[in-house]
Amino acid sequence: MPTAPHTLTVRLPRGATDDAVATVLATASKRWWPDGPHPRLWTETVPAPADSERAARRRETETRRPLGPGQLLRVLLLRYEEEGAGGSGGVFAGGRARTPATGTTGDLVGTRAGGTAGGLAGETPGGTAQSTVRALLPRPGDLVLVADPAALDATSLRLISRVLGGELGPDEVRTAEYSPAAHHARVPAPAALRRAAAAALVRGRYEGRSSVRVTVPVSAPDRPGNALGAFDGRAVLETDLSEDRTVGDLLATPLTPLTPPGDDVIDEAAPSERHIACVQHQLATVPPETPLIDLVLVDETESVEQLALGRPAAPPSVPSRRIDEAFADQVALRPDAPALTCGEHTLTYGELDSRADELAAGLRAGGVLPGDHVGLGLPRSTDLVAMMLAVLKADAIYVPLDPDHPADRRARIAEDAGLRLTVKDTATLTGHPADHRAFTARPATAPAYVIHTSGSTGRPKGVVVPHANVLALVDATRDDFGLGPGDTWTLFHSSAFDFSVWEIWGALLTGARLVVVDYWVSRSPTDFHALLAREGVTVLSQTPSAFTQLMAADREHGERRCQGTSLAVRLVVLGGEPLDVRPLRDWFDRHPEDRCRLVNMFGITETTVHVTAQTVTRRTALSRSRSVGRPLPGWYVYVLDARGRPVPPGVPGEIHVGGAGVATGYLGRPELTGERFVPDPWHGGRMYRSGDLGRLLPDGTLEHLGRIDSQVKVRGFRIEPDEIRHVLLADPFVTAAAVTVSGDAFLDAAGVRIDAYVVLAADPACTADDIRRRAAKLLPEHMLPASVTALKRLPLTPNGKLDPSGLPAPTAPADAPPGTAAPTDPFAELTGIWESVLGVPVGPDDNFFDLGGNSLYAIRLATAMRERGLPPVPLRRLYLSPTVRSLSEGVDE
Repeated sequence: MPTAPHTLTVRLPRGATDDAVATVLATASKRWWPDGPHPRLWTETVPAPADSERAARRRETETRRPLGPGQLLRVLLLRYEEEGAGGSGGVFAGGRARTPATGTTGDLVGTRAGGTAGGLAGETPGGTAQSTVRALLPRPGDLVLVADPAALDATSLRLISRVLGGELGPDEVRTAEYSPAAHHARVPAPAALRRAAAAALVRGRYEGRSSVRVTVPVSAPDRPGNALGAFDGRAVLETDLSEDRTVGDLLATPLTPLTPPGDDVIDEAAPSERHIACVQHQLATVPPETPLIDLVLVDETESVEQLALGRPAAPPSVPSRRIDEAFADQVALRPDAPALTCGEHTLTYGELDSRADELAAGLRAGGVLPGDHVGLGLPRSTDLVAMMLAVLKADAIYVPLDPDHPADRRARIAEDAGLRLTVKDTATLTGHPADHRAFTARPATAPAYVIHTSGSTGRPKGVVVPHANVLALVDATRDDFGLGPGDTWTLFHSSAFDFSVWEIWGALLTGARLVVVDYWVSRSPTDFHALLAREGVTVLSQTPSAFTQLMAADREHGERRCQGTSLAVRLVVLGGEPLDVRPLRDWFDRHPEDRCRLVNMFGITETTVHVTAQTVTRRTALSRSRSVGRPLPGWYVYVLDARGRPVPPGVPGEIHVGGAGVATGYLGRPELTGERFVPDPWHGGRMYRSGDLGRLLPDGTLEHLGRIDSQVKVRGFRIEPDEIRHVLLADPFVTAAAVTVSGDAFLDAAGVRIDAYVVLAADPACTADDIRRRAAKLLPEHMLPASVTALKRLPLTPNGKLDPSGLPAPTAPADAPPGTAAPTDPFAELTGIWESVLGVPVGPDDNFFDLGGNSLYAIRLATAMRERGLPPVPLRRLYLSPTVRSLSEGVDE
């Protein structure tokens, strides 16, 4: 890779004027390089004092600016405003444009006409004369020199700066020929070695690397005096920046000769010179046994600045009302307005409130007390939402149990939550007399619901979220998103997925109408698109995976030019997984930004659904930005290193979230709660250690970079591979297990694939397929491995850890049993479609889901069949007939 330029910044003497410096540079460059090129002086005004942060940033920017093609040397003079200076003062008239100075008095663009080449030294001091003289002196200035290292070394830059500052005459410095012999005996100066080590550590922190190779300048001991040329040699410092390494280890790293550098060798240049200087100072002053992880990149001032980037747009406020109380306000305002629709059935706010009161009375009659946990195992319906409200009215806590999840998993959640009762049918809760006794409800800080997420111990962990957090989320978005009674929302997601919290209460606490989406409709983009048009939905929440499929259905709808079924969607909220913005250009073609706003939101169950928001525009879609925006009002975002210290803007670290959305903790797990919910030293209260990797940019926006640990996102669901591994190990025939995740959710969420490997007991009475079938009783569809491969042993590293590179390719599906007829010609096209979608060979009786299929691939399959002109097959049929042979019967029908 190209070597970075040498740079030097020096303060000019007070009396040195712009035209004097330009004249000296013009004279000297013609003497030093008679055949050219001849650098010229550029001047620029910085409207800030020389010792200000703004001036420091400007100097740093100039040192990082690359040289132009064929440019030997760039010389820039930065002039600064003085503290308390008014008007133009001094030489400049306040212009900021970069202009060349010619070196001829009277024709300098951007400098005072008629300036004296020799400056104003020797003027009469004292009194009015002294004030007048100081008013005429040039403002403070810095020379920034940037040179091609192949032509000028660092010593050459210092010599040139002394000439331009008047310390040496042009005749006292000469150019000298490059001498390869001078490169034999070279020893790096301690300061040069520390600087290279500091540059490596800074680069490693910026890029999240534990090994960085940096070039080190080394000078010849017999360098000619006062000579200009490239006399610096270079060696390579191969650094190990692991957490267990010390300062002494780093500085004792031996140098290696500079061979033709590859892409992994970098120059000393790093994203921030001041961070290198900060680390370099520590390397020179701290004890050698100091761990590298204890070194910091930022001083206290910059640390405060970085923390300010993650502050909310408005100060946090803790709502004092509960969800059911806020809902009662909407009932009082508009009792006859539609609140909840499911199919052909719609409840008004008054009717929904009455239904919830009836169910709450049934809960109390069934022995539910304030603070009890109530499981909700209802399918998607108006009663599911009414039951959530009823549980809150009974001052209890609802725990969603998705009936589409395996029964064993629901049983584990029920056990973990210690449910007072589980509601699967509301019939037993009706007909009870209303309880008119006065109840003193628990405060808004009391829990409202518990949602379980994947846990690394093999058991889901429950996140306890208070009423106030939900109210804070609605309040933080109400004005910006324009949420109100004129909107219609959809309940698209599972009640066990925290996105549903936003959908349900975001609608009902702003007076909007909520449309419950049938499970099978949610799995068919075409049917869902028709529902959006039919119901006049205006606010839509989607994971990027689901929205990609909806965009395809919307495009097909437009191509068919269907009349009277256009979408009324004005706001799309995307979240739950990484967003690739590029495909959104297609959506903007049909739904311009001024009619439909797209917002990408980053959030975590433990911080109440959403944390940040980023409006996505067509311009954003032209880039590959991973920005998730700024914190919502009331939320704080910090990016910290492994020691809990702020990192500089642009440097990756662990995302921590504080403020109004932080949950109470994990249900019944005080140790885990203490580990992840930690004190907030800057704003008080607690903050949540997310385990997500991110970086705050200088403009205050957050970039999400993925997970630090093994946790992954699969179709919007957060899962721990270790939970899958624990389920596999629980099988009596499995003695060892490993789980791998492949694919990139940012590029193709449907292509994220989970594969498992197991070691079976001797002479097992089962196969790997049997192990997978038993795991399906505990794991929901999005966590079920696409394959389970049996091995004699798991490959290990020399340290005894799993070696993923030694795992074989997942086992292909078993061949069809003997005697199974091959598909006839009508099956051939359908088989080809399956193979093109799944990317694996397909037999007539292979199960779609055993081949790695999932809900997103199912949608792609339906789209591919429609594009081939095959009769449409309802998506439900694929779940009931998941083989080519059985599905083909549906095609025939």
